[in-house]
Amino acid sequence: MTDDRMLKKYVKSIPEAALTIIDVADKPTTIIYDDAQNLALNLIAEDGSIAIRIPHDEFCYQLSRRLNGALVSTSANISGFPTPKSFKEIAPEVLKGVDYVVNLQRKKHVRIRRLL
Repeated sequence: MTDDRMLKKYVKSIPEAALTIIDVADKPTTIIYDDAQNLALNLIAEDGSIAIRIPHDEFCYQLSRRLNGALVSTSANISGFPTPKSFKEIAPEVLKGVDYVVNLQRKKHVRIRRLL
């Protein structure tokens, strides 16, 4: 996801508070939006919501821009095992089971917000 224009493609209504949070966030911030649209059904929660992050990261921004669409992610763990907190905690089986691994250093922790 590159910007709020792309966000409008996937969310029917964007609260003004969400746009403010996106503008002022100093850490990677995921916002949970109601009324997802134009996405694969298995990405949308049962209540119709979707968690979306607009990264302030050049690599993710360029990749999303070049693909002209949002990137989908999941936790890098085997089902039933804890989610790794850093790249070095990812199980070797997971790394061997994917097509490509991007190992970039992250400096700030992630934050998730749901707007009510």
